[in-house]
Amino acid sequence: MDEIEPKMPAGRGFERLIEIMARLRSPNGCPWDREQNFDSIKPYLLEETYEVMDAIDARDLDGLAEELGDVLLEVVFFAQMAAEEGRFDIADSLQAINSKLVRRHPHVFADGNARTSEDVKVRWDEIKAQEKARPKGTLEGVPRSLPALVEAKQIASRAAGVGFDWENVDQVFDKLQEELGEIQQARKDGPEGAIEDELGDMLFVIVNIARFLKVDPEQALRKTNAKFRRRFGHVEEGLAAQGKAPKDATVAEMESLWQQAKSRKL
Repeated sequence: MDEIEPKMPAGRGFERLIEIMARLRSPNGCPWDREQNFDSIKPYLLEETYEVMDAIDARDLDGLAEELGDVLLEVVFFAQMAAEEGRFDIADSLQAINSKLVRRHPHVFADGNARTSEDVKVRWDEIKAQEKARPKGTLEGVPRSLPALVEAKQIASRAAGVGFDWENVDQVFDKLQEELGEIQQARKDGPEGAIEDELGDMLFVIVNIARFLKVDPEQALRKTNAKFRRRFGHVEEGLAAQGKAPKDATVAEMESLWQQAKSRKL
């Protein structure tokens, strides 16, 4: 029979999670948990983060509650391993984020002034720059391990922050047209690898269009992916009702069902 932990106040519930993880990592705990290290747990943190995003996209708030707990598990897992090595514990992590939030919101916790969200962002970046050692280059603080769209957005934003930017979004659209022409040229007579290079340039320009229009390109693409899944699922269901599989249908038949899904706002 499954053991169900009682719901506790948030503070006590967090302490309970810490206790459970410490026991799992103890000599008499779980063999799998004891074998893990910082590198082996990294993929699970990434996986759980994307599952949180999926739950948000689906507006599955019950699922989101569970997925956020899974993320907390990975956080506590890392902190437990660090504590075992005598480097830091979860209390240090909590102190760090609490102190950071207070420092970077002087308009709330001190006598700072910020009337708009843009004022808040500017002040946050100023305080962050004061706190952290200045990197050798403008872009060196952007992790290379980020998803490509996220990395592109961050490095473009940082370059823009030091003045390397277009004046307006119309100029970025002009650049997009230029890149489209270069891709067409690469298709005709470009050397090996030219198409990939030009396509990368075009994607980078599209990220900058999103930046000017204040749209998160990663989130925009995730929403489009989800929309495609829904509509193609409708196509498959419609074909199945006719006793067909997609490989047996014509493009016209599939397009008709696709337009049907589109008209239904799927």
